[in-house]
Amino acid sequence: MDPVFVGLVIFLVVLTMMLSGVPVALAFLTANMIGAWFLMGGLGGVIQLIDNSTNLITTFTLVAIPMFVWMGALLFHAGLAGRVFDALDLLFGRIPGRLSYVTVVGGTAFSALTGSTMANTAMLGGLMVPEMQKRGYKTALAIGPIIGTGGLAMIIPPSNLAVLTGSLARVDIGALLLAGLIPGLFLAVLYCATIAIQVARDPSAAPAYDVVLPPLLERLKVFAVNVLPLGLVVFCVVGFIVLGIATPSEAAAFGVLASLILAWIFGGLNKDSLTKSLETAVSVTGMVFLLIFGSAAFSQLLAFSGASQDVVAAATAWEAPAYAKLMLMFLVLVVLGMFMDQISILLLTIPFFFPLARALGLDPIWFGIVVLLAMEMSLTTPPFGLLLFLMTGVTPPNPDGTRVTFQQVVSAALPFLACDLILLVGLIVFPGLALWLPRAIG
Repeated sequence: MDPVFVGLVIFLVVLTMMLSGVPVALAFLTANMIGAWFLMGGLGGVIQLIDNSTNLITTFTLVAIPMFVWMGALLFHAGLAGRVFDALDLLFGRIPGRLSYVTVVGGTAFSALTGSTMANTAMLGGLMVPEMQKRGYKTALAIGPIIGTGGLAMIIPPSNLAVLTGSLARVDIGALLLAGLIPGLFLAVLYCATIAIQVARDPSAAPAYDVVLPPLLERLKVFAVNVLPLGLVVFCVVGFIVLGIATPSEAAAFGVLASLILAWIFGGLNKDSLTKSLETAVSVTGMVFLLIFGSAAFSQLLAFSGASQDVVAAATAWEAPAYAKLMLMFLVLVVLGMFMDQISILLLTIPFFFPLARALGLDPIWFGIVVLLAMEMSLTTPPFGLLLFLMTGVTPPNPDGTRVTFQQVVSAALPFLACDLILLVGLIVFPGLALWLPRAIG
């Protein structure tokens, strides 16, 4: 049987099982067993494939994943996130649309502390939407910034998806984490500019209301007490990598240690918060590692069959500019992201897309940021963006008892989705947005 034909059949089996609702891990494991049996000589090939894949997931670099998950869960369950938003609320004072700005700034900071898009969005929705509804904010300014900022956790370090992408694509994880910092902050600035334009065009979208503010010195004191200490966590993760003190895995461990210390100082470290954070870390890590195991075997089979090489050869032979091929890959990622979860997409596409990007002469670190941006956009792209459904579900009823509709959520998300496209153009025109920091540190 033609190995390339078998490889393509394996890919179609995985894709069909996923779209049929079969758990992702089971889909990969089933297809891998079938492929190994036909391509690698029956039972002996299956055993060899399992041995090779096991070696790939027992690497020190993957230690960063459970550490980052635990760090974010610990900060969330210890109640430190609420302190950040309360302090920022005081600091912004009477600026029109201040709660929307607080959402972007606080969400960006929390992205750097959790690395989890879903946790970031759910937390922002629970904290900010009820207050904005009470103050008469229109849906565009109440929900739009949350949907946009929620996805920043996918780009700003420490990003769990960046660690996974670097591991699967065999690129420098530390460089990939650093490469996301400037694009992520640039995107946050674009979000703030979008809010300013919306408020200027329609002041009634964020009605002014009287705010009783303490003296400036007291507000700065609250900010220093509740926000600045969390900079210790960011420094232990990003700073240690930048300064060359620790690898990404070691920096993640220091980040957990800093989170534990801060949770204890602020009185949030107790049996309940510790138990819930550990349960979250174990369950998420187990799921991710099982998926990585299945993906590692999947990549090996595609390479062994020659399917990966054939796809890359066909794509490079296509008479089109490299950036046209890049846009096609970007579009495929966004479309897949409307139907599948981001981890599944990476597991399916990395064996094809990263070799193709290298063959096209694209920097793998830069391309990794483009992939993460596509993943972030897919979460907010109608009609099937996952964050759109999440916001529709977690948004509480309006004061008059009506519910926010899916169409309203989509409309609120579109201006912030346009910001993602601006960043994409910026990355193409100025690759240094992503590459300057890792090259400066390296």
